[in-house]
Amino acid sequence: MSVVVRVAMPVWAGRISPVFDVARHVLVVDFEGTGQVGRQERLLEETDLAGRVRRLTEWKPDVLICGAISQPLEAMVTAAGIQLIPQTCGEAEDVLAAFASGQMGPEAFLMPGSGGRRHRVGAGRQRPRRRMGL
Repeated sequence: MSVVVRVAMPVWAGRISPVFDVARHVLVVDFEGTGQVGRQERLLEETDLAGRVRRLTEWKPDVLICGAISQPLEAMVTAAGIQLIPQTCGEAEDVLAAFASGQMGPEAFLMPGSGGRRHRVGAGRQRPRRRMGL
């Protein structure tokens, strides 16, 4: 008996949306083994972080694959029990195929400028930000 895994992924023009915090379209795909058994594109109209997470959890994804995500939203998503694969870019279909085949390694589809890391150092702690030119 295979387990169904539901993946949510914000999309724009056939690619993963660059920033989840403002993405409006989310592709929700159900996988059984390596095959897709369901697919829907859903509208994420909520603009506040709590509303976005509330709507996302209504769709019951096991995994969220996304591009950039703010630290507060990342914390809320993971607190909701959703596995997060952030800092991902590329064609949505290529990323889904890689996920289904188990090829989403630490550097697969990694966003430029992410420093080769999918997870932040010291997650949950605010680090001071430097202003340019100061």
